[in-house]
Amino acid sequence: MKTREPHILVFGNEKGGTGKSTLAAHVVVSLLDMGKSVAVIDIDSRQRTLGRFIENREAFIRTSGKALSIPMYVVLGARNTPGEGVDEKDQQNQLQQTLGDLKSKSDFIVVDCPGNDTYLSRLAHALADTLVTPLNDSFVDLDLLAKVDPFSYEIRSLSLYTQRVWDSRKFRSAAEKAPLDWVVTRNRLATLGSHNNQRVNHVLKALKKRINFRYVAGLNERVIYRELFPQGLTMMDLKKLDEGAVSQASHVAARFEIKTLIKELKLPSV
Repeated sequence: MKTREPHILVFGNEKGGTGKSTLAAHVVVSLLDMGKSVAVIDIDSRQRTLGRFIENREAFIRTSGKALSIPMYVVLGARNTPGEGVDEKDQQNQLQQTLGDLKSKSDFIVVDCPGNDTYLSRLAHALADTLVTPLNDSFVDLDLLAKVDPFSYEIRSLSLYTQRVWDSRKFRSAAEKAPLDWVVTRNRLATLGSHNNQRVNHVLKALKKRINFRYVAGLNERVIYRELFPQGLTMMDLKKLDEGAVSQASHVAARFEIKTLIKELKLPSV
């Protein structure tokens, strides 16, 4: 019987196309490989990218006969249909009941949020022990955190999303919970550096001091990540399934990126 509360790890931002679900999938599988019990809550009921990844993984196991770890998973919000009013109380009850069901079975609960502002997403942010916000290497995505002067690259004002994270921090403080650990990561990085990369890096370093987040390395843009999705696989799985993939330089580099990210997340007992 578990006595320790599971660590709630939320992947959230309000922009699509940042590789958020790919990042979440690799973290989930890495934790499973460490022998941790992991539950996934996908609250992006429209796209349900992480949920589909897990379903693809289940299908791969059935057809290949390979022994791979699978997390418990639930997709929330599916009861809302187009044109139907959103019952916030019902959504809150769904999330609370799901968390209650999973707490006794999990070391980690990973929540994948949609790339827009929803009530369920705000609830998840308020409950997060660790919040991971991936950004593309672009000033378009930096707008998620703050308004930046286009010429001087000075920070003009903080964004609505940043204010929302601060509201989550205040909620946790009022509930006498441990402070939220907010991790921002540049994701889908180009393999070649550029002046834009340097400018984005400069602004993020300035922002991390002002709004109190940890800034860590993410994943490079690699075709292999997209190719593995239909099978529900990650780079960590290739090592077990394809001995020839172990020594390929690009695969070694990708696994190193993932291991570095897991280490820098500083999750408990990891």
